[in-house]
Amino acid sequence: MSKTSDAPHRPGPIKVFFDARFTRTTQHDGISRYGSCLLAALLAATEASDSDIEVTAIIHDEAQLELLPDCRWVRLNDPTSPAELFIAGRLNALGADVVFSTMQVMGSAGRRYGLILTVHDLIYYSHPQPPGDLPAALRLLWRLYHLSYAPQRLLLDRADAVAAVSATTKDLIADHALTVKPVSVVSNAAEVTAAGPRNVTRHEAKSVVYMGAFLPYKNVETLIRALEHLPGWTLHLASRIDGRREAQLRALIPDRARVVFHRGVSEDEYAQLLAGATALVTASKEEGFGLPVIEAMAQGVPVAVSDIPIFHEIAGDAAVYFDPEDPAAAAAAIGALTDPDLWMTQSLAGLEQAKRFDWDDSARALIEMIRSVHARRR
Repeated sequence: MSKTSDAPHRPGPIKVFFDARFTRTTQHDGISRYGSCLLAALLAATEASDSDIEVTAIIHDEAQLELLPDCRWVRLNDPTSPAELFIAGRLNALGADVVFSTMQVMGSAGRRYGLILTVHDLIYYSHPQPPGDLPAALRLLWRLYHLSYAPQRLLLDRADAVAAVSATTKDLIADHALTVKPVSVVSNAAEVTAAGPRNVTRHEAKSVVYMGAFLPYKNVETLIRALEHLPGWTLHLASRIDGRREAQLRALIPDRARVVFHRGVSEDEYAQLLAGATALVTASKEEGFGLPVIEAMAQGVPVAVSDIPIFHEIAGDAAVYFDPEDPAAAAAAIGALTDPDLWMTQSLAGLEQAKRFDWDDSARALIEMIRSVHARRR
């Protein structure tokens, strides 16, 4: 005769699969960094609390592991391959309870698990030029996709919940009625922790740094034209750039102005550029978040940014703002930071503001979404 145990039944772990297939293999872009940092914070949060959540990363190339935290992983298909149509079947077979994707395009047909999709921004509806590194067929699909909000609604309504990387993006999702599913903010944040107060100012350096893509909505043209009103200043363009785009921007450089095209920098080189700069600058017309702004503030570097809602959300009073269509206004905002008192005020304010965006908080928000989705599906 067998005995019946009086011990309470303990359910198995919630098996969470974290879609990290948009991770780069050599150097992060924005989405890659978002996924890597959020995954690291999620792992730390679940391990520290002896959580019942078991996390497995999904990759498509083992080289991606170099830019991901050490964790359990499974290799599935490239997200841009036709096999994406059948990925839900493979995740069903792996026993997934909840799947979180850092994008909104993950296949889901036939899924038997909870699904959380992520929206970073809605930029490409007003600026539809696709990233140049996509194959021609995908670039065409990209343009067709952004002709209407209908495809976005279909994608998001397949999910059980939607994560937005900022409150601004969450508001835009609501404004355009993109989904009937619950939307929560799982915020972006700086990879580096906030430094201490600067012991030296760079108000006289007359050096500004731009980090980001060179797509039209990034509006680097305004930064270059602003140099006409900033004699003696140097603009450092830190990001990788193709030859044709560089030639277009070089043609705009005012006489005797200095623009340095770094064509990509390492993390250490970027930190050195920021350390010697008067400010980080961006004239972007739209953003989903603006990670370089947070990273600069976390290092005590003042920021001069375009006057758009997302930058007010992430920078608050720690930035100086300008009209992104007005190079003279950009120059005035940047030039104001040559005042040593203002420079130090903005530096200290930025350090405090950057602390408001924390990966641990984002991990807790994601865990709350995971538990909510899992409970509803049960």
